Amino acid sequence: MLMIQAVVRPEKADLVLAELMSAGFPSVSKLDILGRGKQKGIQIGETFYDQISKKMLIMVIPDEDKDEVVKIIMRYARTGEKGAFGDGKIFVMPVYEAYTISTGKAQL
Repeated sequence: MLMIQAVVRPEKADLVLAELMSAGFPSVSKLDILGRGKQKGIQIGETFYDQISKKMLIMVIPDEDKDEVVKIIMRYARTGEKGAFGDGKIFVMPVYEAYTISTGKAQL
């Protein structure tokens, strides 16, 4: 199993979620986060914001679904054809164990 953590622009999160659902990946957690990337924040007029609002989408998937899920997130989280700074990041990590709390059963 793999955990996908995708940091996306807030205005792109619902579109990404809808496309994941449509493709058969309904299990996603969505968090409101603050952060900054390489751009180190943003200046609007006289005000500098060093933390920018983003959404984090977290999901656990079978290894064989990784390429499809990453492709969906990339396609629908990207701004324009070529993308732009601040479009986000996708992190892929191994999941060694997962348990359903209500039943206590391990999920493989």
